[in-house]
Amino acid sequence: MDIVFKGEHLLPGQLGQFFIVLAFGAALFSLICYYFSAQEDVAKSDNSWLRLGRIGYWLNTVAILGMGVCLFYILYHNYFEYHYAWSYTSRELPVYYIVSGFWNGQEGGFLLWYFWTAVLGNILIWRAKSWESSVMVTMALTQVVLGTMVLGLQIGSAHIGSSPFLLLRNAMEAPIFKNPNYLDFIKDGKGMNPSLQNYWMIIHPPTLFLGLASLVVPFAYATAGLWKRRYKEWVAPAIPYALFGCMILGTGVIMGAFWAYESLNFGGFWAWDPVENASIFPWLVLVAAVHVLIVFKNTGHSYFTATLLTLLSFVLVWYSSFLSRSGILGESSVHAFTDIGLFWQLVIGIIVFLAITIYLLISRWKELPITKKDEDTYSREFWMFVGAVFLGLSCLQLILVTSVPVWNAMFGTKLAPPTDPVKQYNIIQASFAVVIALLSGFTQFLKYKQTDIRRFFITTLVYLVFAALITALVVYATGVYKLNFVFNLVMLCAIYSVVANGKVLADAVKGKFKLAGSAVGHIGFGLLLVGALISAGTKRVISENLTGEQYSAEFAKDENPKENILLYKNEPLKMGEYMVTFRSDTIEGAQHLFNIDYQRIQNGKVTESFTLRPNVIQAQGGMSSSPDTKHYLFHDMYTHITMTNVITTEPQGEEASHGEEGDDKKYDAPVTHEIAVGDTMTYRDGIIILKGLNKNAKLQNIPLTDKDIAVGAQLEVISHGKTYQSEPVYMIKGRSVFDFGKKVDDAGLKLRFTKIIPGKTLADGKVEITVYQQPESKKKFIVMKAIEFPYINFLWAGTIIMVIGFFMSILRRNKELKPEPVKVAAAPRVKVQKRK
Repeated sequence: MDIVFKGEHLLPGQLGQFFIVLAFGAALFSLICYYFSAQEDVAKSDNSWLRLGRIGYWLNTVAILGMGVCLFYILYHNYFEYHYAWSYTSRELPVYYIVSGFWNGQEGGFLLWYFWTAVLGNILIWRAKSWESSVMVTMALTQVVLGTMVLGLQIGSAHIGSSPFLLLRNAMEAPIFKNPNYLDFIKDGKGMNPSLQNYWMIIHPPTLFLGLASLVVPFAYATAGLWKRRYKEWVAPAIPYALFGCMILGTGVIMGAFWAYESLNFGGFWAWDPVENASIFPWLVLVAAVHVLIVFKNTGHSYFTATLLTLLSFVLVWYSSFLSRSGILGESSVHAFTDIGLFWQLVIGIIVFLAITIYLLISRWKELPITKKDEDTYSREFWMFVGAVFLGLSCLQLILVTSVPVWNAMFGTKLAPPTDPVKQYNIIQASFAVVIALLSGFTQFLKYKQTDIRRFFITTLVYLVFAALITALVVYATGVYKLNFVFNLVMLCAIYSVVANGKVLADAVKGKFKLAGSAVGHIGFGLLLVGALISAGTKRVISENLTGEQYSAEFAKDENPKENILLYKNEPLKMGEYMVTFRSDTIEGAQHLFNIDYQRIQNGKVTESFTLRPNVIQAQGGMSSSPDTKHYLFHDMYTHITMTNVITTEPQGEEASHGEEGDDKKYDAPVTHEIAVGDTMTYRDGIIILKGLNKNAKLQNIPLTDKDIAVGAQLEVISHGKTYQSEPVYMIKGRSVFDFGKKVDDAGLKLRFTKIIPGKTLADGKVEITVYQQPESKKKFIVMKAIEFPYINFLWAGTIIMVIGFFMSILRRNKELKPEPVKVAAAPRVKVQKRK
């Protein structure tokens, strides 16, 4: 007998599942219609297949929007009967994190990709003109493949896709689901991983997915050009979309780097994590493709390379998705998802688009417009081609090393990743950066097809010498000269790229404006390299531990004790030119923030003071730390907690009655003092002064009559330069005596007013104050690490400038597109008969 479950909200899930099926069916219908529309035997005047293809794609778009509305409705209303809502949200999340919960899981991520591809497809319907039918075949095919990822269809024991509208009781087996009222026991969801509760989670994934999705457009133009034998025509309309993909995907990647630098605590902006690497596979290849596409457009050279790289960039989007979403990376990446049953579907996605690439290139090989004449060695196109090759080799090295788990799974090997992957990646990728940065500089002095060699060498040498002089100053001033020689070469070539492209930009301002986009983009790239090299290569740990304290054996496995200092609460410690003090810790939502005061002291005077608030998340027996950073114009100071004994925070001033013996046991043996107003008591970390007696003390929730007496001891606690106020209360109510202690947590004290001692006169009277002090071993402490990143702003400024360069190039290439001529159908001939 079927169980009738109570309290479930099934309609939004059923409606959402209907939209999933509708979106898949509409994409398939659109694919078929556009395919027939693109056939050569279809009459020019017959647009019926084209119209049907559009209707199918529009219906797919509407269904995707319907899915999104249904899923957000479920998340917003906390319908935890749905597995997705239960897994990634909770009642305490604010609306903006509920929005980001939309793409927190794999299903939501695919839905976001699905949505952006729909948007791009509609733009192509509007703008593609004669390319629409052939280009939209690829767009619709992509929607079909993406649709299978969220289909949630079960055929026998096989699952096709994972639906975000799956009910919790269908996603897992547990005795609770035999109860019709099981929702009465599910009060809240698991919530969002605390480390993801950050504003970057709201803006980074949508940007990154738009970038990944946008790579389908140049792929679609390339496949359409090969399929319809319009070999040269596809290049010009594809270039602006390829530049757009470079701009948005690059922005998404850098957003992730900034998020890591600002919040996720990988010791900087890039850790060569496998998922991080995978995100730049398609970007590197597409950047190479853009340069070679421009070469072909201007000279007719490098057609095959341009086409191959354009096609591979989208294939690599699927491969990078496979790496991050299939579970193949296992524990080698902190970013990777576990497999939710999509492993083979992701493999099929790679195979589909790789097979299209291979088939079209092989079947059209003999017809491709490949020039037999070699490029001139002193031509711009030759060195742009060389640069594209090195970008491809850079990507290949990343793929080979990152994919070690894939090779092991495919061939049954047991290859181990590099013992020091960061060092290996840094050296090898820096070597590629030397060549790429150098080429981005001197190719600006070359011309297409033919160059004045003498003028080229003179110009190149002058700017190279100028760059060398600047580099010498920079590497000496920043300490880069102490690094591996290859990093000094990177600095030289990056600065050379900046000054060489600066000259081109100056010429552009004088009138050659069409050159401005590439110059600005290359200047941004050069500054990015300069900032990354100085900040990562010369970062300085300022939290030097000179005590020899090792903290623990476990700690030493993950951290270097010499780079971490121990701070007890409210006890200042000298750290370089700073005096640092762990003042307090507060809980704000899921965040456990530690307030650390910094004071810069020069010549005995405080010249600067500020507070940093690194965050610590206690979860599942472990500790996750997110840093806080003080930003300066030329450097950042980055602080995070590596160890602490603070788990919870009790509010200051909590009242404790005399009967709470268990609480008293948390302190050392009490010390009793008989003092008068104005007297001072000493304790281990400071002094306590009785400032006065409050004869009208009030107690919360305890009404007093005229016969009752309540007196407060007004105490001032001075500890490590900080002053605290406390007022324990002594009360006589009826025939009973009570005292209400007060805690001063920041000073590690609990104070009780335990007796009034009358004197011969009022002035002779004394009181008894009992002082409880926290044991040394129980004092709150943190172990923290502070790192200084010099000139990091060159990296962020370079990124912004590079994105501006891409945008300027998009505008230029759009202007170069020639409008397609409007085809006017010839009027039918009318046969006129002569009258007899």
